[in-house]
Amino acid sequence: MEMIPPHILLGAYAEGVFPMAEDGELMWFSPMSRGLIPLGERFHIPRGLRKALRKEAFEIRHNTAFREVMDGCSEREETWIDPVIKDSYVELHQLGFGHSFECWDSEGLQGGLYGIKLGNVFFGESMFSRKTDASKIALVNLVEWLRDEEAVLLDTQWMTEHLLQFGGYEVPREVYLALLVDALESILD
Repeated sequence: MEMIPPHILLGAYAEGVFPMAEDGELMWFSPMSRGLIPLGERFHIPRGLRKALRKEAFEIRHNTAFREVMDGCSEREETWIDPVIKDSYVELHQLGFGHSFECWDSEGLQGGLYGIKLGNVFFGESMFSRKTDASKIALVNLVEWLRDEEAVLLDTQWMTEHLLQFGGYEVPREVYLALLVDALESILD
């Protein structure tokens, strides 16, 4: 398979399903519990991160290095981001659905995240850091952008210890799917 067709990938997201490559095979997932990050007042920025944000150690960019962010996210011992996933998401980026938030300094790209925005929902895919706090700073900037965009749902797929510090929480699949339908209603009208 060269690429997942955009309509298949977007349709899967609209149904609460997302792909990951596992041992060279494309797998589709819809977890029993779904991780979410609040976009309102419940979004929490840890004290240490607030200090890091004030230092402005990074230049924050949006959508200037989408593939490079994916490359950074895949630089780990085990990854679900294979060439098919990369090419498919870069295509979604070129169509205006894929977004990256990047932290740059004089030495280059130091961290970031990427995901898919469909209607009022952002489906976070992955994040990485080469320098302390870079992915966290990218996340704070993503949340600010989503607030400006009047998004209502930030899906993280699974909840991690890393995301809990931002007020992240889990909901059962049935609750997530109901939230997803409500959030996507505006694009279905």
